Amino acid sequence: MKRRRMLGFLGIITSISLGSWIAFNKAVLGANPKGKRLERIKNSPHFKNGEFQNLSYTPTFAEENNKIGSMWRVMTSKNIRTKPSVALPTVKTDFTKISPSTDYMIWFGHSSYLFQIEGKTLLIDPVLSGYAAPFSWLNASFKGTDPYTAESLPYIDYLLISHDHYDHLDYETILKLKGKVKRVICGLGVGAHLEHWGYSADIIEELDWNESIDLEKDWKLTATPARHFSGRGIQRNKTLWLSFVLKTPHHNLFLGGDSGYDHHFKYIGEKYGPFDLALIEQGQYNLAWKYIHLMPEEIFIAAKELNAKKIFAGHNSKFKLSVHPWDEPLKRLWENSKKQDIPVITPKIGELVDLKDDQSTFSNWWEGIV
Repeated sequence: MKRRRMLGFLGIITSISLGSWIAFNKAVLGANPKGKRLERIKNSPHFKNGEFQNLSYTPTFAEENNKIGSMWRVMTSKNIRTKPSVALPTVKTDFTKISPSTDYMIWFGHSSYLFQIEGKTLLIDPVLSGYAAPFSWLNASFKGTDPYTAESLPYIDYLLISHDHYDHLDYETILKLKGKVKRVICGLGVGAHLEHWGYSADIIEELDWNESIDLEKDWKLTATPARHFSGRGIQRNKTLWLSFVLKTPHHNLFLGGDSGYDHHFKYIGEKYGPFDLALIEQGQYNLAWKYIHLMPEEIFIAAKELNAKKIFAGHNSKFKLSVHPWDEPLKRLWENSKKQDIPVITPKIGELVDLKDDQSTFSNWWEGIV
């Protein structure tokens, strides 16, 4: 009875909060696809019964769980280590002092990355507002994890968005980047949000799974499948979630967004691999959503099926989205890596990773932080 009352209370609070947000902050919600954009979506083989579908049957919550119960466990978790007690160590790289000939990656925490390749910049899923939610007071970033702002970034040749969840498509950051972005590439329907926020349709390219575009001479970007879902409000799966494969003359990269484990990793590896570096999510996992996020040990299964030569594990170290200790993903990653033959890189937030240097080493920077 007590649990039922708590779940009912949580449902009421959620409904009131969502209603208030929609009433007073509708812009954050974005916009649903319509017109020609919607017609193109309806012609996608992955859009059925009014929404996008995963390649395999994928419930958002595992069979023994439900949405309200899962939210309640996250909100009321008594594990005090779901957030670090002190500021995390980060590096503030000065972009103006990096040579245009240096090919690099910089991680901004969670699933946000900046790449420079052959002098061109690519920004992936930037969330630099200090929170990952529709409200600024909800789900604040960990202490010390925001050394960069949207204003501090260089001009961006290509902005890549994997899907429209708040921890990947951040309204405030996207607004501040407007005018600094040359071109946007995203999944079907996601461009509706950006147009609603003032981006020109002329710079937005939307892709379905397995569609490719040429970015530069001998550069090909392909949208590849993921196992996840989408939505910024009540409606779900009206826009497409995806991962990316970037092939350039000197690099072949897998740029993964959120995804549970499925046979698409093997497909991507066989069709587009091997990969010099694979960005794979590993963090904020929970058995309740085991179909839409990787569980810790699955990262190495996915990496092998991708035929990745080296991996970076993201989706951790910036936001509390689950109930495990904040550093557990990194600890389990490192321990499991000792049994694998795939190198793992572990840069701090903001630390430069030279894509041409295979000898670089990184510290276990999370050790000793409570």
